[in-house]
Amino acid sequence: MASELNGGGEHRTPEGRRGRGGRASRRAARQGGGTASLAQLPWGQPHLPFPPMTLLSEDQIEAIHAASLQVLEEIGVDFLLPEARTVLKEAGADVDPGSERVRFDRALVEEKIATAPERFTIHARNPERNLEMGGNRIAFSAIASPPNASDMDRGRRVGNTEDFRNLLRLAQYFNVIHMTGGYPVEPVDRHPSIRHLECLRDVVTLTDKVGHAYSLGSERIRDGMEIYRIARGVSPERFAMEPSMVSIINSSSPLRLDAPMLGGIMEMSARGQPVCLTPFTLAGAMAPVTLSGAVVEQNAEALAGLVFTQAVNPGAPFIYGAFTSNVDMKSGAPAFGTPEYMKTAIIGGQMARRYKVPYRTSNTNAANTVDAQAAYESVFSLWGAVMGGGNFVKHAAGWLEGGLVASFEKFILDVDLLQMVCEFLKPVEVDPDSLALDAMREVGPGGHFFGAMHTQERYRTAFYAPLVSDWRNHQAWEEAGSPRAWQKANAVFKQALAEYEPPPLDPAIKDELDAFVARRIEEGGAPTDF
Repeated sequence: MASELNGGGEHRTPEGRRGRGGRASRRAARQGGGTASLAQLPWGQPHLPFPPMTLLSEDQIEAIHAASLQVLEEIGVDFLLPEARTVLKEAGADVDPGSERVRFDRALVEEKIATAPERFTIHARNPERNLEMGGNRIAFSAIASPPNASDMDRGRRVGNTEDFRNLLRLAQYFNVIHMTGGYPVEPVDRHPSIRHLECLRDVVTLTDKVGHAYSLGSERIRDGMEIYRIARGVSPERFAMEPSMVSIINSSSPLRLDAPMLGGIMEMSARGQPVCLTPFTLAGAMAPVTLSGAVVEQNAEALAGLVFTQAVNPGAPFIYGAFTSNVDMKSGAPAFGTPEYMKTAIIGGQMARRYKVPYRTSNTNAANTVDAQAAYESVFSLWGAVMGGGNFVKHAAGWLEGGLVASFEKFILDVDLLQMVCEFLKPVEVDPDSLALDAMREVGPGGHFFGAMHTQERYRTAFYAPLVSDWRNHQAWEEAGSPRAWQKANAVFKQALAEYEPPPLDPAIKDELDAFVARRIEEGGAPTDF
């Protein structure tokens, strides 16, 4: 994966503010690489170099599409916000008088699908961190929204500001994490009415990557958009023309969208910001027990959200989200990283490509600690997500305990996995130098290549250098104290935090940001009851 860093010196925004550039910008963009001691890949957005996997035939995909349209036309979806129902009625949907139920004519659905963009750029406050969303591009985001954090030193604990900030620092430090996908842990020591203000200020000061804001009512998402606009140093008009953040909308499966989320969609889509509609459909619980039935429900809910975004603002950026897995039918607990999850991740990608919109999926597991289960379930999840054509892989680093815990050691384990995925996606070079005929002539039969000039010129960068994997022989490993993977990951996350440097932020932007947050806190923030 080649670095996509841009050179250049100081630049100015259209509003005349001095922006970041030159050596400071390049140092921030390669954080953790170059002079830092932890080996990691250079910053760059990976892409899938070959066609994504498919599990279903075109006829089967069309059968799911037709069944989804039938659900929307006959059963409908509950929209719990009156203003949303008004918008949909004006767009031509069938809204039951005195009811929350909305039904969609299939012609209306097809019309709105056609206006959603196939790909778009999301602009970070550091332009070198901009992301392409759609096509064959991939963006990995950190863990988001767990109520608890953990590490092997202090154990499991309720989410707090210290852990929140440290996880943001890790997300900034590691180049393979391309964006923050939400609060990496919920800091419950901050009051809910102002939590979004304090947290998003941390996000845009501790990181310079693409970020996220929660659509928990109109006030919070409006505040979030203003924070990201200020952080980028752009005018409201330019912000509305350039996607600059993401918001995840989870439907309340089955077949329901709640009022706070709908308010968020209305605000985001009206200002041209990407909405990712992700049904949380667990087969056997909130969705049919059959995978095809669960995908039909997922698809119907995603299409209902797509139609709404386009009814608010034709051409508004939309991301098709899939989060269909199964439950443990013995206990009812969600299961992740399962064969069923892999299948639905791949099918979800087929559906998104059917509608020509970007696709969001996730890296998940149900393990309770950083062990073999955590690793192999994440590998399975990532395989389904990446090979299924995922553009936005959420929860890519740190997810543990079915999403209830943000684990510092799991974050590092996942970074190692993500880097290995990126290395796997790199094309294999086949040219005169890589074919190595001169090296084979030099060594000849029965020799070895350690001392060959061809090897000496390439050995430092020839192979992926892992963060966690231990390749020493047994004797050397024992002499080093027989370290386990979690112990090495524990040391790596501490080293990364020690080496972290905050990305540059224009003082004028910081002052404006602080003034906005202070004013909104003084005004009371956002309501806590909906």
